[in-house]
Amino acid sequence: MPIDAARLAGIYLLTPDTDEKGFGSVLEVVRQAMDAGVRVVQYRNKAAGRERRSEEAGRLVTLAHSAGAVAIVNDDLDLALASGADGLHLGRDDGSLETARTRLTNGLLGVSCYDDLERARRAVAAGADVLAFGSMFASSTKPAAVHAPMGLLTQARERWPSQRIVAIGGISTANIAEVAAAGAHAAALISAVFDAADPRRAAVELIQQFEKGRVRHESQRATV
Repeated sequence: MPIDAARLAGIYLLTPDTDEKGFGSVLEVVRQAMDAGVRVVQYRNKAAGRERRSEEAGRLVTLAHSAGAVAIVNDDLDLALASGADGLHLGRDDGSLETARTRLTNGLLGVSCYDDLERARRAVAAGADVLAFGSMFASSTKPAAVHAPMGLLTQARERWPSQRIVAIGGISTANIAEVAAAGAHAAALISAVFDAADPRRAAVELIQQFEKGRVRHESQRATV
């Protein structure tokens, strides 16, 4: 049965690069975030080799599914399929969208669109369910990333109402309401949770602030 794209909403937690010994700590932070209500998590570990990525992705997918959360794999179509993930997210150099859509028959397909609505248009034509834009703010994870204006989220939401719009890059409790108010269905982040002294509390605050922005967005649409 196809995954309901509407489940991709709110806080979209990305895992950080880590060594083998550190992945247990990653899972513990994810567990705390899901206890707080986070329902989307993406496995991302650029530092790991294939064998370790396979083992880690499997563990993360199992944990996410035990909490009723959506599990996405970054970059690797074969890994997404083998791990039982609910979807795949591809960047500019991560392979063919058409191939991914053909093989990922029931999963969600997400695409990084950066600051480019034309790339988003091509992604939708290729079957993408999820369009990610950013960096919305300065990001410590990708300091050289292109900047995407906030209005891009609003334009994408209006132009592709059937796709899920995700904001990424430098998102924190101080600015997450802005991306929700601009129309993002979800906000992808790492540091705001993983660098927090209390990840569960940080996740709760992020969810609360995102919801304030979402309500503001819905109110603005209602008055148009």
